[in-house]
Formats: sequence, structure tokens, C-alpha cells
Amino acid sequence: MEGTTIIAVKKDGEVVIAGDGQVTFGNTILKSNAVKIRELGEGKVVAGFAGSVADALTLFERFEGKLKQWGSNVLKAVVELAKEWRTDKVLRRLEAFLLVADKESIYLVSGSGEVLQPDDNVMAIGSGGPYALAAARALLRHTDLSAEEIAREAMKIASEICIYTNDNIIVKKVGK
Repeated sequence: MEGTTIIAVKKDGEVVIAGDGQVTFGNTILKSNAVKIRELGEGKVVAGFAGSVADALTLFERFEGKLKQWGSNVLKAVVELAKEWRTDKVLRRLEAFLLVADKESIYLVSGSGEVLQPDDNVMAIGSGGPYALAAARALLRHTDLSAEEIAREAMKIASEICIYTNDNIIVKKVGK
């Protein structure tokens, strides 16, 4: 997925998701201050997307419906969303990835049915995802920075490498 970087970091009981603000079409920057992260489930869950904006908005709505249906059980909601996304004729054409986090867990959800949790409390998606992920892992292992500071610094590093990622970084904390 080209066009963005989203990262989730969990450390010392704090969980954050950060994303850049750049929207591109081909090799043209269309917008530099887009918000790709949403608070859902009455602020108890934060989700970010990489991919098509319209598709992601559809997925946010579906996911929030699943959260309500399953009594705010995030794991059950992401599993049910992934199943529906994979099997529904209309939904399976959607081109996006979601990163979803609550106070306990981080999940990556895709249209091919994956629901993945990171082994090391950090996960990233989008074209700059690998850069942000590498930076965040190093910062988690070798610094005393907070989850928010790690996410911001990892996003800054990704923006210096990935042409589809800018340094207009938005961070949302889970439960705040």
C-alpha cells in the first residue's frame, strides 16, 4: 500500500497510534494534513488505516458496528470484521489495511482475513511502515522514551525516507 504510514506502539501501559497526513495520487501530493486515525468505541479503541480513504471509512463504520455488536470485545470485533471483509462480495474489493488498538492489544486487520498481533508491542502499515517499524523497534529496545515519543520519532524517521509519508504527524492515545 503506497501513500501513508501508520504505527501502533504499546509501552508501560500506554498505547498510541500515529499517522502522517499526506495523501498522494500517483506522484502528486494532494493533501498534507489528512487525519487517518479515528477514536472508536467511545474512545476506548483507536484505529488507523492505509489504503483507499473511501474504503477505510467504510471499514471504520463496519468495525464500529462490530464493536457494538460484540459488547466492546475488540478481538471478537476484529475477527468478525476480517471474516466479513474476506467473504462479502462488495467488501472483499476494498483496498485498505487497518491497525486497531485498545489498552491491551494491537491488531492488524486485512481483507484477506488476517488478524495479526505483534510479538513486540509495535506494528506498522503503509508504504513507510517498514521504516517506522524498524525505528520503533530500535527505540523500544534502546531508549526509555514513552510510547508516544517512540511513535512520533519513528514516524519522523519514516517521513525522512518514504516519499509517500510526511512529517505532519497525528498521534492518538487509547482511552484518552
